[in-house]
Amino acid sequence: MPSTDFRDSVAAMKILVLGGSVFLSRAVAVDAAARGHDVTCANRGTSGSVPGGAALVRWDRTEDVPAELAETAYDAVVDVARMPSWVRAGVATWPGAHWVFVSTVNVYADDSIPGGRPGTLPLRDPRPDDVDLASDPEAYGPMKVACEEAVRAGAASWTVIRPGLIVGPGDPTGRFTYWPVRLADGGEALAGGTPDDRMQVIDVRDLAAWIVTCAEQRTSGDYDGVGEVLPIGDLIARVRVGVGSDTTVTWVPQEFLSTQGVEPWMGPEALPLWLPRPEYDGLGSHDPAPSYAAGLVLRPLADTARDTLAWVRATSDAPVTGITREREAALLAAWHARG
Repeated sequence: MPSTDFRDSVAAMKILVLGGSVFLSRAVAVDAAARGHDVTCANRGTSGSVPGGAALVRWDRTEDVPAELAETAYDAVVDVARMPSWVRAGVATWPGAHWVFVSTVNVYADDSIPGGRPGTLPLRDPRPDDVDLASDPEAYGPMKVACEEAVRAGAASWTVIRPGLIVGPGDPTGRFTYWPVRLADGGEALAGGTPDDRMQVIDVRDLAAWIVTCAEQRTSGDYDGVGEVLPIGDLIARVRVGVGSDTTVTWVPQEFLSTQGVEPWMGPEALPLWLPRPEYDGLGSHDPAPSYAAGLVLRPLADTARDTLAWVRATSDAPVTGITREREAALLAAWHARG
């Protein structure tokens, strides 16, 4: 992360975080406030508190912008929205601010190409209308493309950041969280595919710090907000180090998992982080080099795993997705029975 000397050299800014109470947007508000910026979080006030040092203005983005916000000039706006109409209205309200828009790697139309980066991969067709993802989950990427277009068309300056899998304390999805918890339990753990399959994750705190840096520097351009590309066997090994585990890992081919009805990626019947190959070879292997050059700095993955496990143990309702231990044991028994 940026050095203290660099942070001290940046004049305090007025930063508006659209959100600020959950996971990434909250981590952005935490980091910006810690750097001494004047931080306002705008949200409905129903998803949790905003961090200390940040002000809250209640705003449901389906309604008009409150005068308290609309009449304030902000140096930078950080937005994580997925609804195109929300982003268009926001940019129209604060066109002179530097916008850091948090998009997603799901804007890319082809998940099979490893080593992609902005400008080298085709995008999905934009979907400019607001869509309920409960009825049409495939609209997520196309809506984010439309949001990106609104930012580029209306903001005086902008950074578009397309994260991959964001992990760490506070993760509402539980995908990566499954692994620190599972490996800390010991015994024999089931892993899918091969240990050479590629995967990358990014700690929410590192991504948030970089977002604030992009706001400070008015960084321009499109970037993938992704971490180091690792063989997944190495990734799991680093998690094991972070949680102090001696768990053994048994790798089971994807064909066997599919015949057993195991789902990929996330969900109660899924083995988290496992993805079908080769159709998803590119989803977890975007080239992070341009983002490193633009100021992204990553902490050791073992530290992320350690802190994630500590958060789960301290949080009674921390989400953890994935198959149960009983289901895992049955799958391992079925695999070993094949000889």
